[in-house]
Parts: sequence; C-alpha cells; structure tokens
Amino acid sequence: MVEAAEGRAQKGILGWIERSGNKLPDPVFLFFWLIAVVIAISLLGSLLGWSVVHPTEIDEATGQARVIAATSLLSAENIQRLWVEMPATFTHFHPLGYVLVVMLGAGVAERAGLFGTAMRAGVRNAPTFLLTPIVAFVGMMGNLAADAAYVVLIPLAGIIFHAAGRHPVAGIAAAFAGVSGGFSANLLPGQLDALLFGITEASVETVFGDFTANIAGNWYFIAAMTVLFLPVIWYVTDRMIEPRLGAWNPGMAGREDSGEQGDRPLTGEERKGLRRAGLAVLGVVALWLAFTFGPGTPLIDETATPEARLTPFYQSLVAGFFLLFLLAGWAYGAAAGTIDDHRALVKMMSGSMGDMAYYLVLAFAAAHFVAMFAWSNLGLILAVNGADFLGNSGLPAWALLGAIVVVSALLNIFIGSASAKWALLAPVLVPMLMLLGITPEMATAAYRVGDGATNIITPLMVYFPLILIFCQRWQKDFGLGSLAATMLPYSIGLLLAGLVMTIGWVMLDLPLGPGAGVFMDPPTTVQPTAPAVAE
Repeated sequence: MVEAAEGRAQKGILGWIERSGNKLPDPVFLFFWLIAVVIAISLLGSLLGWSVVHPTEIDEATGQARVIAATSLLSAENIQRLWVEMPATFTHFHPLGYVLVVMLGAGVAERAGLFGTAMRAGVRNAPTFLLTPIVAFVGMMGNLAADAAYVVLIPLAGIIFHAAGRHPVAGIAAAFAGVSGGFSANLLPGQLDALLFGITEASVETVFGDFTANIAGNWYFIAAMTVLFLPVIWYVTDRMIEPRLGAWNPGMAGREDSGEQGDRPLTGEERKGLRRAGLAVLGVVALWLAFTFGPGTPLIDETATPEARLTPFYQSLVAGFFLLFLLAGWAYGAAAGTIDDHRALVKMMSGSMGDMAYYLVLAFAAAHFVAMFAWSNLGLILAVNGADFLGNSGLPAWALLGAIVVVSALLNIFIGSASAKWALLAPVLVPMLMLLGITPEMATAAYRVGDGATNIITPLMVYFPLILIFCQRWQKDFGLGSLAATMLPYSIGLLLAGLVMTIGWVMLDLPLGPGAGVFMDPPTTVQPTAPAVAE
C-alpha cells in the first residue's frame, strides 16, 4: 500500500516538482551555489550601473535623495566584510537564538515522554478529521507569538498527527501553512500590526507631513482572512496533501522514537506525570501574568500605543516557552520515572542540541546567503523598481491593489522579512496610492496578503530550513523538492483566496477596521507642511 501511494505521489505536476527538486544538491550546498549566483549578478549589476533613488534617505553631502547602486560582492569592502564579520553573520542570524532556546526546553519535554503522552491522551477519543482545522487555526492565532509559533507549534503538529494515526508531515504542512502562509491572518491585532503601521505612518509623513496611523486599521480585514484561509488549509491538507503522502511508514523516520506508545491507555505514572506537568504549566503562566500585570509591569510598554503595549510580552514568549517546556517536562519525567535526577535532565537537553546539529550547518550557509544578498543592494533595487512599475500602470483601484498583492508575493521570494520589505515598498506605494484616493490602511492590507502567501515556498524565509528538518524527523528522504511540492498547493490556494478577497473588499468598499476604509480624498499637497511660526 505504501509503495502504491509513493507511486501515485510521483505523478502529475507535483510529482515533477518533487522529482526535480530532490535532484538539487543538499540544501547546505544549494545555498553556497546561490551565493555564487548572487556574486555574479552583483558584479554584473555593478558594471552596468544598476541603481535606484532611495525613497526616504537623504545624502548629507548633497542634500538630495540618496542613490542606491548595485554593489559587487567582489569589492574590497564586501570581501573584508565577509571574512571579518563571518562569526557575527552566523550568530546574528535571526532565528538561530529562538530555535536553540526553545528546543532546549522542548527537547526535555519530548524525551521525557510528555508530548507523546499528552497528545495521546488528548486525541484518543477526538475525531481525527477535526485536527486539521484546529492546527490551522492555532497556527494563524499563533502569529501573535511571532517566532515562537514556528519553533513550537509546527513540530507539535507533527506529533499530534502522528499520535492520531495520521501522517506527521501533513500536520507539519498544515501548521506551516497556518503560521507562515497565513502570517497576517488573526482575530486580533498584534505586534505585526504595530510594526507595519509604524512603517506606514513614517511613509506618509515623509511626503504629506503629520499623520497618525490607525494600528487597528486592518482588524476586520485580518479577521476575515482567518475565516477565509481556514477552509483553504483544511481542504488542501485533507484532500490533496495527505492522500498524496499516503500512509506513514515508521521505517522512513529520520531517527528512532523511543516514545512510540501507540494508542494504549495511560498508566498511573503517566497520569500523575500529566498532573504534575499541568501544575508546572500553570506556574509558568502565573509567573508571566505577574510579569505582565503585576507591579512594574515589566512585560508591558506603558509608553507605547494601546495596540503595541504588549510587544515586550510577545517578544518574551520564546523564553516563556523554553521555561514552560523545561519545567513541565521535568515535572512529568520525575513523576513518570523517565527522569531520575538532574544529570538525566542535562543529558536530554544535550540530546536536543545534538538533533539540531544539521540545522546549525544549514543556518551557517543560509545566514551568509541572506546577508550577502542584502550587501549587494539587489533586493532594494528590485523592490523599488517593482513599486515604480505599479505606479505607472494606470490600473483601476481594484486591479492596482490586486497587482500589489501579486508583486508583494513575488518579491517575498527574494526578500523574506515582512518589515524590511514593507520599509522598502511603503515609501513609494503608500503616498502613490494616497494620491489615487486609496487609504494607507488599504495599501498595508494588500501588501500583507501577498507577503504571507509565498512565505511557505521560498528558501529565503529564515525558518524554511528548520521546517525541512522537522519533516526529515519523520521522513528522512524528505528534500527541498518534497517540501516545495507539499507547500505549493497551499501557497496557490492562499494567494488566490487572498487576491479574490482583496478585490472584493475594494469593489464593495468594506471597512478595514475601526475608522478605516478603502478610499479617501486625495491629499492636496505632496510636501510636508512647514511648522507654524509664533508671532
């Protein structure tokens, strides 16, 4: 049966993508080859004089807008930067610290048996067909936790599906689609809203003067995205991806799982361990609530706008998950007999770092590729020229915003960071659309739709290598082609759904959030107003 399923998996366009992608070199060497390509393009761009005018920065020497030119990675400056900053380039790779910190705690919880026992207890009598929408919904809501959602929810989804007798990679795919494909979808505004609207506000002020962005200006829009994306992820997972994967073969797992326990009833020690772990979880939650609402409120920024005051709380969740998993796993293991003393605890933490060895090598290569792409200025040149093209297209409002969705999705393949990409695009797009009578909130909403849809298919997304490692934990021959073929249907489905929603929203002129609409009266001036002089 497994062989038949694998045979079916090799047919059609997805099978071709998988076969072709798996012929690529190991991801580590693929990043090295991509670095070589970027070096060649940067040299060509430097020789041909590729450049753009930076939309916001001023050259202090001339007082004019700064010109950004393509920089050869073979220049003396960049060669020096490569060798001198190599340790910093690696250690400052954004997701590295998050991953290692959380995995220190999660490794204890997994090796102690907490995850397997808890998931087995939670799904024994639950209908397995509801796992997909639950995982997808939690993934989209998990965006409030930012990076923690990647390193906590996605591997847990594989464990949950496995405990329920479903293919673990399907669970990982559904969670990845929810967390990353639905990156902006949520029922509540969060730190991403504060971050993006801060950039939107600055972009308006550079042209039109004082402006206060409505940080809740996409609330209704992102809530509607959550409702719309949920059935898309559910359908793709249950109707396309899981049938294609076939039945999971334990012999294909990347490593033996000593916690395999099937669907047997829980023992008395396991139940006691779950109770102790639950008390530990409550203790950590109470501690974080005290930090958030207690004296001094160290996890609340009292000086920020209301929607942004919880940003320190969200940023602390990586450390919170580390402590939660560590203490819960320790409490479970001590009660269930899987952790004898503190030495066993340290051994489990060391083992979890051993599992991350390949990711460290992969992160080294990925970190240098991302950094060198930024040093070349090619990403900025691509982003600004794409925005200028849209401005000169003469499209009606719904078509223009739909085009922004598509262009944002394409640029996301080359520039992974949502804030960095918006910081490049917003100074051009937002004032341009305001002159066409489209609000800054609508411009931000259209960008967010495109930004999320292609997160799950671009190797430049900083967590993409980590997702590959999660999949290889359950299927050791799972390569880049396999991951691309698995996630492409999600990407297409989410992009089409988001595009239709954006166009419909504009045509119906629906409110985007409290006090925020699609259209506005075009500004009457394009320069900041000079401050009044007191008489």
